[in-house]
Amino acid sequence: MRLSLHTDYALRVLMFLAAEERQASVDEIARAYGVSHNHLVKVARRLGELGLVEARRGRGGGISLAQDPGAINVGALVREMESLGGFVECFDAGANGCPVAGVCGLQGALTLALGDFLKRLDSYVLADLVPRKGAFRRRLALPNALVEQP
Repeated sequence: MRLSLHTDYALRVLMFLAAEERQASVDEIARAYGVSHNHLVKVARRLGELGLVEARRGRGGGISLAQDPGAINVGALVREMESLGGFVECFDAGANGCPVAGVCGLQGALTLALGDFLKRLDSYVLADLVPRKGAFRRRLALPNALVEQP
């Protein structure tokens, strides 16, 4: 299984904000990760719609976490960001053209595997993804990266 770039970037944005514990611009986050500013704008907008980040416009604006990192469940985020109904063709009854759908065991096996995957992610919160904030900041060459915080 591979998460979409949208989900990957959403996790990265949230991890950045959790490590920095401050408001940051989308441009700053894009530069730190070396990714597309335009794509991160879309991701930040979606995270705002989900109530995970707050955005402030204008000079000195940016985004910050809207919730405590210990309250943001990784499995729930992945469910919101991914379109899991299209995991394989037979998961989407409207678009399913597989001639063996309903008589093979693949759909059932994949349903269980996807459920197990999401259940595992449900055991993590955002805070778990950034256990060493100082090391995280150093890796991204962020200011104040030399001071290790718990």
